[in-house]
Amino acid sequence: MNAKPPHKPWQASVLTLFPEAFPGVLGVSIIGGAEKSGLWMLETVDIRDFSVNRHRTVDNPPAGGGPGMVLKPDIAAKAIDSVASVSSEKSGKTEGRPLIYLTPRGKPLTQKRVRELASGPGLIVFCGRFEGLDQRVIEGRQMEEISIGDFILAGGEAGAQVLIEACVRLLPGVLGDAQSASEESFENGLLEYPLYTKPREFEGRAIPEVLLSGDHKKIAQWRHQKSEEITKARRPDLWQAYKNGDGHERD
Repeated sequence: MNAKPPHKPWQASVLTLFPEAFPGVLGVSIIGGAEKSGLWMLETVDIRDFSVNRHRTVDNPPAGGGPGMVLKPDIAAKAIDSVASVSSEKSGKTEGRPLIYLTPRGKPLTQKRVRELASGPGLIVFCGRFEGLDQRVIEGRQMEEISIGDFILAGGEAGAQVLIEACVRLLPGVLGDAQSASEESFENGLLEYPLYTKPREFEGRAIPEVLLSGDHKKIAQWRHQKSEEITKARRPDLWQAYKNGDGHERD
């Protein structure tokens, strides 16, 4: 009988001007352990390696004037193509891996999109710097623009680590308890309920009695109620979406 071939690990390729920033947080705890175990792979590509002059220049002033610098399209495209092996006429994907550009103007990253990415073979992330990337590369390589929040960073490296960690922790075998991922914030449209552990009392505050009752039905009801209360108070946008999609919401 032929042996079943080993499962191909989920692969993240990161194009960056600062490969020394990696693995960063991706090399520690359960995420780093999962890479060592072969559940996923990390590849970094130095964008400067594709510059054609001795100064390794990668940027030019923006057309039309204005502050800052813009990543040059020819260098960015060569870096992308070295990983994706695509031309500007193709889809911007290799073996089903989406090509992602992290930018504040992108679509907000959601847990739903994270689950989709985690269920595929991996992803390719382009980390921007300066004022951004030439639009012709974004269009020509059909890059998926994603934002990790309504704020500005100096570059895409921190965002790339956020995105990759969010995906990797959902891979089979990474979390010790698969149920823990299903009960987190956003998984059911709500923020997570409050968490407690021993000691029973701390600085005059006690663990809610229901959590010590052993009544799993009441505990589940309490947790769901708290999730609803917190979501309604802190994220009206999520609360409205939850109400629109679930007929069991409470007032």
